[in-house]
Amino acid sequence: MYHARFRGTHYDIGYKWGSLLRKNNKKILDNIPYALSADRTSFSYECVPYYQKYFPEILDEIKGIADGQNIHEDKLQTVLFSMYCFMPSTNCSCFAVKNERGLVLGRNSDFLTSIEKLYMNTIYNFTTASYSFNGNTTAFAEMEDGINQHGLAIGLTSVAPEQIEPGLNAGMQLRLFLETCRTIEEMIQLIKTLPSASSHTFIAADRFGGAALFECGPNDLEIQKVDEAGFVCSTNMFNTPKMKPHNNLPEDNWFARERYQNIWDFLSKNSNTADFLQAQELLSGKYGFTCQYDRNTGKDTVWSTVYSLKDGAIYRAEGNPSRRSYKSDQRKMG
Repeated sequence: MYHARFRGTHYDIGYKWGSLLRKNNKKILDNIPYALSADRTSFSYECVPYYQKYFPEILDEIKGIADGQNIHEDKLQTVLFSMYCFMPSTNCSCFAVKNERGLVLGRNSDFLTSIEKLYMNTIYNFTTASYSFNGNTTAFAEMEDGINQHGLAIGLTSVAPEQIEPGLNAGMQLRLFLETCRTIEEMIQLIKTLPSASSHTFIAADRFGGAALFECGPNDLEIQKVDEAGFVCSTNMFNTPKMKPHNNLPEDNWFARERYQNIWDFLSKNSNTADFLQAQELLSGKYGFTCQYDRNTGKDTVWSTVYSLKDGAIYRAEGNPSRRSYKSDQRKMG
């Protein structure tokens, strides 16, 4: 996993990173695991006005990356804005559990082994009003799990789309929440205003004890809060009665049902006592299949993260957690 620490405006951060890669003879567009088809290009073009309205800062960062790479930003927008919409696969597992011991959010990122050396952990510190955060991604610019300086942690899972509409995709929405929200309630207010370009779930938790599941699609949204104690979990399908009709599971769903059932079974029996150590064990496959992929198929759990919201602690296994140990990330944001 590649580690980066960024500081500055969105454009400055993008330019410094893009130019650093170019100086080391690394071209972003040479490492994209899917073709930049005409459909992706036209769809991404339709999404641009929504980013201009809701998240213009990310357009500045993409422009900076493109200038640093000496390419046009249209290509990078096609890569980023079509992610989670035109999908190569459905993957990842996430949960939050709340009890007297605290509040924990855990997430496995499951993706392609062929590009796992490119996956990133990043710390963003802005010289603008955006909140600092520590996040992880299989790509760049968008984020798939993270925690910000105010103690809001979020993880996503992708869901095969029933349909796609122009808007903001899962990874860009998650990053927007990290940069602008301090609590679950603020995230709820914002997500209700956003047009979604992809089908996905978020699980989020904050340092004040708030936690919730968000099941999101281009035309519908369901939010399920965790009350005094309990849990929420998600893999790569919708499970609430409102959103189940929008499921469009592919034949190869990366064991989504099995992962969901194993996580649900464990937490339904142990949510009153589960802590960050048991969260790590659950994600590591101790209580059933969650990460035990055959790497020969080209898929695996490529990192695993546990966020302890009570003390703001971050634990990350950089690789499959059944083989790699979790390490504490004590670096400061801001």
